[in-house]
Amino acid sequence: MLTLHYHPFSSYCQKVLVALYERDVPFERNIVDLGDPEQKAALERLWPIGKFPVLRDKTRGATVPESSLIILYLDRIHPEPPPLLPSDPDAAMAAQLWDRFFDHYVETPMQKAVADRFRPEDRRDRYGVDEARALLRRAWDVLEGALADGRDWVAGNSFTLADCGAGPALFYANIVEPLASRPNAEAYYARLLARPSFARAIEEARPYRHFLPLPWPGSYR
Repeated sequence: MLTLHYHPFSSYCQKVLVALYERDVPFERNIVDLGDPEQKAALERLWPIGKFPVLRDKTRGATVPESSLIILYLDRIHPEPPPLLPSDPDAAMAAQLWDRFFDHYVETPMQKAVADRFRPEDRRDRYGVDEARALLRRAWDVLEGALADGRDWVAGNSFTLADCGAGPALFYANIVEPLASRPNAEAYYARLLARPSFARAIEEARPYRHFLPLPWPGSYR
């Protein structure tokens, strides 16, 4: 039996949920409150870094951290189609490239900007947030250009590992730095929102949306 240790509001956890729902993989849920010392300690016993998501496969005696690795692990233990990492090497490389793109150039700057909102007013890093938002704008331009060929999904015409992470990343980053007048990227985001697996993950996060510090300050727009 698989157990996912996660939180529904985490974009990286949503990335894994999308993959689980895409593959219709049965699993048990353990929602972790990192503010609870006992729950945090229990997660650290599984993965000493203490970050979710973490997948525990009791049957195989395996503990798998990190969203991308979990999705690749699901492909291995549930080989029925459709795989989320294509079997063709070139297609697999494209999916992995875009997976890294969303993690490094969308998730990272988005989280930097959001984290800054939780700091005391006199400790906020305006310069760092401006840098993060500038990187998001560059990422939006790269994404807009890549989608100009009419592909349905970011790595081609099949839904892959990259799209699992793209939805949650775009959902939050679009608040920090809106896509704004990039029609290819906006259409792609609309397709992600309509995907049942992502729509389900987003709906499950709805009760926790008060955690996101909104409205975004006008000076950061």
